[in-house]
Formats: sequence, C-alpha cells, structure tokens
Amino acid sequence: MAPRLQLEKAAWRWAETVRPEEVSQEHIETAYRIWLEPCIRGVCRRNCKGNPNCLVGIGEHIWLGEIDENSFHNIDDPNCERRKKNSFVGLTNLGATCYVNTFLQVWFLNLELRQALYLCPSTCSDYVLGDGIQEEKDYEPQTICEHLQYLFALLQNSNRRYIDPSGFVKALGLDTGQQQDAQEFSKLFMSLLEDTLSKQKNPDVRNIVQQQFCGEYAYVTVCNQCGRESKLLSKFYELELNIQGHKQLTDCISEFLKEEKLEGDNRYFCENCQSKQNATRKIRLLSLPCTLNLQLMRFVFDRQTGHKKKLNTYIGFSEILDMEPYVEHKGGSYVYELSAVLIHRGVSAYSGHYIAHVKDPQSGEWYKFNDEDIEKMEGKKLQLGIEEDLEPSKSQTRKPKCGKGTHCSRNAYMLVYRLQTQEKPNTAVQVPAFLQELVDRDNSKFEEWCIEMAEMRKQSVDKGKAKHEEVKELYQRLPAGAVKALCKECVVERCRVLRLKNQLNEDYKTVNNLLKAAVKGNDGFWVGKSSLRSWRQLALEQLDEQDGDAEQSNGKMNGSTLNKDESKEERKEEEELNFNEDILCPHGELCISENERRLVSKEAWSKLQQYFPKAPEFPSYKECCSQCKILEREGEENEALHKMIANEQKTSLPNLFQDKNRPCLSNWPEDTDVLYIVSQFFVEEWRKFVRKPTRCSPVSSVGNSALLCPHGGLMFTFASMTKEDSKLIALIWPSEWQMIQKLFVVDHVIKIMRIEVGDVNPSETQYISEPKLCPECREGLLCQQQRDLREYTQATIYVHKVVDNKKVMKDSAPELNVSSSETEEDKEEAKPDGEKDPDFNQSNGGTKRQKISHQNYIAYQKQVIRRSMRHRKVRGEKALLVSANQTLKELKIQIMHAFSVAPFDQNLSIDGKILSDDCATLGTLGVIPESVILLKADEPIADYAAMDDVMQGKDEFVLGIC
Repeated sequence: MAPRLQLEKAAWRWAETVRPEEVSQEHIETAYRIWLEPCIRGVCRRNCKGNPNCLVGIGEHIWLGEIDENSFHNIDDPNCERRKKNSFVGLTNLGATCYVNTFLQVWFLNLELRQALYLCPSTCSDYVLGDGIQEEKDYEPQTICEHLQYLFALLQNSNRRYIDPSGFVKALGLDTGQQQDAQEFSKLFMSLLEDTLSKQKNPDVRNIVQQQFCGEYAYVTVCNQCGRESKLLSKFYELELNIQGHKQLTDCISEFLKEEKLEGDNRYFCENCQSKQNATRKIRLLSLPCTLNLQLMRFVFDRQTGHKKKLNTYIGFSEILDMEPYVEHKGGSYVYELSAVLIHRGVSAYSGHYIAHVKDPQSGEWYKFNDEDIEKMEGKKLQLGIEEDLEPSKSQTRKPKCGKGTHCSRNAYMLVYRLQTQEKPNTAVQVPAFLQELVDRDNSKFEEWCIEMAEMRKQSVDKGKAKHEEVKELYQRLPAGAVKALCKECVVERCRVLRLKNQLNEDYKTVNNLLKAAVKGNDGFWVGKSSLRSWRQLALEQLDEQDGDAEQSNGKMNGSTLNKDESKEERKEEEELNFNEDILCPHGELCISENERRLVSKEAWSKLQQYFPKAPEFPSYKECCSQCKILEREGEENEALHKMIANEQKTSLPNLFQDKNRPCLSNWPEDTDVLYIVSQFFVEEWRKFVRKPTRCSPVSSVGNSALLCPHGGLMFTFASMTKEDSKLIALIWPSEWQMIQKLFVVDHVIKIMRIEVGDVNPSETQYISEPKLCPECREGLLCQQQRDLREYTQATIYVHKVVDNKKVMKDSAPELNVSSSETEEDKEEAKPDGEKDPDFNQSNGGTKRQKISHQNYIAYQKQVIRRSMRHRKVRGEKALLVSANQTLKELKIQIMHAFSVAPFDQNLSIDGKILSDDCATLGTLGVIPESVILLKADEPIADYAAMDDVMQGKDEFVLGIC
C-alpha cells in the first residue's frame, strides 16, 4: 500500500466506530495531525487533493524547469503571412465566396484581359497630389473595372500571402454568407463587364470580352417538305453541355450539336409552305473565341424533389481539344489546349467548396488555387486525383482509367481551353504607375504590421521570462503556514460515509434475513427485484462517490473546483444510479407489472433507506399508475386482434409459414412455368408476427421495391438468385401469390417465367424476369458492396485472445459484461466495447452500471438477436465497434481496455496475416465488418486498474506507438 494511502487510512480509522453526532474537536485534530502535517513537512511525493498546504504537484515543474519562449505569447510569426518567392497571391474567403475567388484567379491569369483592364482610365488621379498619393486618404475604387484593376495589381505585385477582395464583393452586392450559383455568377459578371467596357474609347479595351470569350453559333431549322433553311444567329460566351448519360467531353459536345426532329405537336411553321411541317433543327458553330469556356451542367433541377441536385458522374476530357470537326467552316485553326479546371467539392448543389486548377500561361506550370492557399503542381502536370478522393459518393461507379494527356473528374463543372495557335507571352504584363503606387503603399502598411507584430512577440517573451524568474523566486520562499483545523461539517459527513461503508456487510446480512420473513398487513413497501439483487454493489458505488466528493471538496481549498458543466454531468450520472427506479413507469409512478417487484417489511426498507435516502418510496397500499392500466387494456385488445389476424394468415399460407414444399430455381418445378418473388425480409417479419402476434406488429405490405433499382429494374440475375442472392429473396407459388395479393398490399409484382425457345427437339429453356434486369444498377450494386466492405464508418469486429495457439476460454475482462443475473450467452452478446464510451476512458477498471429497466432489457435483447444471426461469438471473444479509417494503433488501444494487454504486447493477425503497421487504417489492412482478429499477448497484464495508472503516468506510451 502506498505511504500516502496508509496515512489517510490511519487518519480516519476512528470514523469507522464513532457516530457522526459524536465527532469532537479532538477527532478533527487527530485526523489533521496524521493526514495533513506530512505535506507541510514535504514528506508526501504527490499532490494531495484534500490538503490546502500541499505544495507538491501544483504545476511547479512547469515553472522550475526550462520554458520554450513561444509559450509566452499567442502571436503567430508575421513572416508566415508573407508571399513566397515565385508564387501567386491567394484570396480571402469571406464566408461563402470561394466561387468568386476561383473565377478571379482564372480571369487574372488571362493576360490579355488583365492588360486591357490596366489600360482603362481610372479616377485614381483624384487622390494624387504632385508625385504621390495622399497618405491620409484610402483609395476607394468607384467602378467594377477599377475594382478589378486594383485586385489584379495586388495579385501581381503584393507582398502579402493573400489579399482581401471584400471591396469587390461588396460592389457586386453579393451576400458573403450565402453560396451562389457559380455558373450563373460567371455569365452575369461577364455580361456586366462587357457592358461596362463598351463605353471605353480604346477599341482594345472596349472589345476585349468579345475578342477573348465571345463566339457565334446559329440555330438552323430545315423544313422536311420544301427543304427551306432558316437561321437564327446567336452569340455565346460559354457552351452549356449536358453530361447526363455521357462519359467523355466529346460526347457532350456532339449531343449539343445533335440534330433534333420537330414532329407531331412540335412541328415547325414553314413560311415557304405556309403550314406546319416536320422539320429538323440543330446548332452550327460559326466561330469560336480565343478562350473557350465549357460549362458542364452538373447542377440540374430535380422534378421529383423540386430542388437542384448535383450529378456526381465522371467526365473524361483531354488536355488538347480539336474543335475543327464541330465547326461549320473548315480549314481554320481550332486546336485548343486546357488552361483551367474549376472544381466543386461536395455532393450537394447547395453546399460544398470551389477551387480552381489554373495553368500559368508564361511558365506552363499548373497551380491549385484554394482561397488563401496556393499550391504548385509537380512536373508541370495537372493533378486531379486528390480532389476526386475527398468526397466519395455511394452512388458512384469506379473511377475510369485515363490515358496520357487525358483526365476524368466527377467534380469539374467548368473547363477553360485556350486557342493553341496564339503566341506564347514573352514578357509579363506591366502594372501601370498609379496602380503600382497603390500596391507599394499597401506593401508598406504590411511591412509596418510585420514589424509591429514582431515587437509585440518580443515584449510578450520578455514579460514571460520576467514572470518565470519571479515565480521561481516565490516558490523558494514557500511553504505555506499550518492550518490547525479541518471543516467540521466535512469531517462529520466523511465520518457518516465511512461508518456506513464499515457496517455495509453486516446490514447486507440483516436485510437478507428480513427478506426471508413474510410481510404482515399493509406495513410493507414495494422494492424492485433488480435493485434488491444489486443493492449492496449500488450502495458501495454510491458511498465511494460520496467519499470522493468529500475529498474533492477539501481539494477546492487548493484551487480545484468543478465547473457547472461537470457538476451537471455528475448529477445526471447520479440520477441514473438511483435505487428502486426499476419499478418506475414512464409516468414516474408505480409500474403495473408485479413480476418486477416484491414486498419487503418496514424494517428492511428502513435499513435500505439509510443508504438510499432519495430512493422512490411505494407503500404496499400504493395504487399502480392509472395511465399504464389504460394502456394495458388497450394493449390486450390489440393483442386479441393481432392473434385473429395471425391465425387467418397462418391458415391461408400454411406452407409459407412452415417453410415446407418451397420451389427452387436451381431445380425448377415441372408443374408451373411462373414463380413469384418477394423479399426474404418480408417473409421473416411475417413469420415472426404469426409466431408471436402479441409481441410484433402485423405486416401490411410486401415491399418489393427493395428488390428493384430506382429505374424499376430487377437488381438480381437468375444465376445470382440461385446462389449468393438466394438468401435475399423468397419464391412463391402462383396459388400462394393470389392469397398474398388478398392479404397484403403489393407495391410491385416480380416474377420469373420459364419459356421454351427454338424448333429443335428438345427445345432450349430460358428464364425471363419481369421486370427485367437493370445491368447498370446491378453493376453499381456489386461495386457498392465491395466499397462498403472497405469504407464502413461503424461496424462490429471480433477479437479473440489466444495463448500458445489455443483459444482462451476464460473471460479476461469480466467488468465489461452486463449484470451477473444474465446467462453466459447474454454476457457474451453484450454491446460492443466503445458503443457507450467511444474514447474508452474508463475509471478504475469498471464501466458504469446502466439504469435498470424492463424496456431497456427488451431493446438490448433484440440487438443480441440481430448480431447473433451474423456471427456467433464464443467464450473469450470481444466485440468492438470500429471504422475503416481508424488506425491499427487506435484499435490496439481499444483492445487494451477490453483485454488489459498493453499495445506493445499485442500480436494481432487476421486470416494468417500479421497486422504490424500501427499507422495503417483498418480498411487498408483488409479488416472488414464481422472479421475475427486473433490476439496473442506476450506478457498479458491482468490488473486493469494498474493499466490505467500506467496510461495516466506515461501518456507518451500510447502516442509513441506510431
């Protein structure tokens, strides 16, 4: 026993025999002399929570040792905000303006657009006096062109790592907290910019939007009767391409230009024929711009939900795009090269994040622009793989393979191509003098800010060092003076708790003897049977908590106080441990079930009340809950109705209930050519109801939609229904199907038909399903099943401990089981470790006892049934809740709490494969749901409490695994 614990027991030994009302001043001084004076003399080796004079363990090791000067301030290094050499400048995300930032970066790297904007006249001359700008005035752009000028100048020559575009966003009237439609924003802003520049006198400025982004196509309609051709010319700034049902960009362009037939009600009125005629209509590309913007229509309107949705389908595109096959006039140069890819990360059309991959037109290098962060791609290559892996979608197929010079993306919503024949820019665009002066002024402010932050850091460090020396000197001048007495109220309470703990065993025997005697008259009290079975353990836990609270109250004098949130949490846990709550009904009254309670004598109840003064009290004459009685009568009526329904259905479908004379696809019966299909889940739920109609609700519908895809096609092949998918379906005879249609609501009819094909004798037999198989959804289902095995978020696995290659038959952590009144099988089927405590921070080797109630037990039993159908556990196994992205190190910590084996003593294997990479995830190691992992311990630690001490004293033990 530790010396400190020996002192504490000696100090309070008198309290085991003295009544609380008999506590005297002499008792208090005795406790003080034995318990607290050693701390004043420096005898103790650790912090004493109950001693206000203990100067050990109050954090002095932090001040007495060497301290990193960075701990004296919370100011980041200002140089981290400085622009790196040969890199671009980022843009601040003002809340939900990432879509604006991506377009600004794309337009900034269009050198022709940037040069034209620099040539625009500016009102900046109003701020100039002589050769410089007035220092007391801040430049405020007046027009959209001036905002872009100033932003582009800062993006080009600022010393900051990122700049603030709030002036530009405010001028557009955008809501920074709401994400707008990025494609709509691009179109509207280009229209606004073109209208603004149209007033300029310089033609290079006035026509820059048309020169860079504007193309022309014609809607051509041809009458099938007379052949008359009519054209409607239209300009475009981007081509809006439908991606539904396509895998390649070229397919999307071909569909955009595809010929459309105008027939029936949609016939065309021909002016030449002067009547409606059948016709064809298509789009002809007449001219293409230097910068070709291709909008991939990922955000479409869903008619079923009335909202927009995102199409997360892969679209392949190449770095070189030849548009000559698509234009009307051949012979020109229409070869384009990819210059930007705009990405939307997220599965929803109303949320997510926008980034841009843009190619530097001067160096040919690719950069990823993510608001404030700019990342240069390696090797002058576009890299989209990381972006595609961030938002996995369950409905997506596997990513297609891409050849050299091609890419595929399910998040790209805009592709920007530049005409390849344009000359490569040799020199950078020069910032005009008036803009450069504004940039220099902003850079000067930034440098002043850096100097100011560095000085503040230095002052904080100097103050911290001075305080460090002051605390060291102060600590040397301690210890504190002696306190000659303890709080009498706390001592009396401590005395009461210790006295009850001392007499608990004796009272336990007394209560057991009183329970054997019959209760006479109406002097008895109702007590829950579960509470009676475990009242001694409950009392001991409660007294331990009270004893701990007394120590903590003494510790408050040493500065350790509980905050409000902790106090509320403790009160909540204390309420869950209340005695006799197992006979409370949901309305807070006495429950109606007498099987869960028994009558005890007045003497026995008095003894129990000493330990549980706040327990619910129910005298024998107390009436049961009236609301529960009404509910019980209603339940009896429902049970009678359920029995009648179950009997009728059982009589109508006897073979289906008894699972007799069932048809089989692999051995098709000769007396029928048609078999019907229902889900096996429906059959199991129906049989469950028929067997126990009073415990289950009637099954009202078949629910065959679970076997069909969203398109209404069957999800299973004939071959799979004879093998792996046979457990998911149930075959029904035609006569049974007629009865099922009468008894249940059938949403979809699914049947398999046998037909004879061919004139040769014997003829060939084929099996056709109705509805037919949906191949795409079937393939997607198989891919999803494989992906779910690798991307699960919460699944159960089993860890089996072995010694000398033999399975251990003794449970190594009994405290993780449920109450002792359960059977061994129930214990083995306890909830997976970690479901109640995901961080596995258990105290002193035992989990907290759950609240006892009949309803909780029924729900718990159902969970046991469901899991035991998948994997039948054996003695020595533990069920753990894990996720695919969890590391092996984290799993070892779970195993440590379940088996009391330190991580460095664990040897884990699965299917003969050793698991040794602590940093690898369970998904990459091949650990799938329902897996069984074998654990072999080098030196197993049996004392769980000792293991906790090790963890508390050496945190680096866990952190250093990896």
